[in-house]
Amino acid sequence: MLPNDRFLRRLKEKVIITDGAMGTMIQLANPTPDDYGGLDGCNEYLICTKPDLIRDIHAKYFEAGADLVETNTFGSSRLVLAEYDIADRAYEVSKLNAEAARAVANDFSSKSWPRFVAGSVGPGTKLPTLGHITYDEMFQSYMPQMMGLLDGGVDTLQIETCQDMLQVKCAVAAAVEAMRRCGRRVPICVTVTVETTGTMLVGTEVAAALVVLDSLPVDMIGFNCATGPDMMQENVRYLCSSGRYPVAVLPNAGLPRNDGGRAVYDLSAEMLADYHEVFVKDFGAAMVGGCCGTAPAHIKALFDRVGSLAPKAPQGRLEPHVASNYGAVALDQPGTSPLIIGERCNANGSKLFREHLLTENWEAIVEMGRKEVEEGAHVLDVCTAYVGRNEVKDMTEVVSRFVGQVTAPLMIDSTQLDVLETALKLIGGRAIINSINLEDGEEKFDKICELAQRFGAALVALTIDEEGMAKTEIGRAHV
Repeated sequence: MLPNDRFLRRLKEKVIITDGAMGTMIQLANPTPDDYGGLDGCNEYLICTKPDLIRDIHAKYFEAGADLVETNTFGSSRLVLAEYDIADRAYEVSKLNAEAARAVANDFSSKSWPRFVAGSVGPGTKLPTLGHITYDEMFQSYMPQMMGLLDGGVDTLQIETCQDMLQVKCAVAAAVEAMRRCGRRVPICVTVTVETTGTMLVGTEVAAALVVLDSLPVDMIGFNCATGPDMMQENVRYLCSSGRYPVAVLPNAGLPRNDGGRAVYDLSAEMLADYHEVFVKDFGAAMVGGCCGTAPAHIKALFDRVGSLAPKAPQGRLEPHVASNYGAVALDQPGTSPLIIGERCNANGSKLFREHLLTENWEAIVEMGRKEVEEGAHVLDVCTAYVGRNEVKDMTEVVSRFVGQVTAPLMIDSTQLDVLETALKLIGGRAIINSINLEDGEEKFDKICELAQRFGAALVALTIDEEGMAKTEIGRAHV
């Protein structure tokens, strides 16, 4: 599949101005319960009951100068629509919303000024890292939404307001699979949400998020929601200077305040434009717009201020890293320091770990992992292979605890494909697979490489094939 790169070509020519908040505009229209067709609060369903309202909102943003609008599909996954008992309509609702945005974009497009549509994909209402939902359940929830957006004609998929990097991995994998099934390739944009604490909701630092994003098949990264632009400044600077992707910045109109039970956002259009001018001119942001609390007036101010500017080409290059749910670790440590792999959480190499495994003393195993980190391990090797036990179950028990309670990245040590896949579906950070080799030929080697690619994992490669160990060195590379 060749990518639909019309959007990416335009992104190199000029800064892309996106729309503002869809939800804010819907609230301003004061839809009644009847307008929602009995599904009060389900904004995505308004495309079935009040399609002109949704089309009019898109038109207002294009009139204000937006190059791109997002579809009204933030919550059109099966998971979210199930709360309104319409999970089975996820594809239909997504496709109708995409078609509506596409039609309005076509009306406003000209040869000199093409208009674009991004398929909005929100995080849902459950976090896989916290055990609210499994990876497989979330993947299946996303599939009808992604396929409806693609069949509806979007130019890019925008996976946004991400609070959990495992959710990001799942959504990106669903997007890739949906594109394969639909026979259409579009760019993928991922924007994460950083709280006022300086991390994502599950505690992930921006550096760790970048490591994970850099390992996935995405085309654009950035920030949206949670805060106003003032609290995004250093994170935007970091992303623009460290990554190799165009950067999108879509803040709220400041932090909300409660006014009689209603969220009010006070950042003016001109103030938002002031910040975005810095993001574009000084930092190099390539796509700017608004999230909660922003309206057409904000987008008009952005258009007037930065709409004619060309973005800077990304200058960053991220050195090879792995990451836990919390922080990033460089594979090349400073100076002559080695990367230290903690090997005690291994059923074949540690008698104590094996005893805890046999008695299923999971808290003691977690304490072993914590102690290894305290003693200087950069990465923890985890192996639960032991004769007579269920390796998949044991790996699930250990990894599901380590990802939340141990700060080091994980190295999954297993020869079994199902064990590797099970572990990777639990890890939001960037893990290492230990290991691959050609001792059994290329088939298994290829399958492990496919897993590594899907989950963004690094690999330890052993230089051995059917004929034995390699004797000479021909080169070195990080995978």
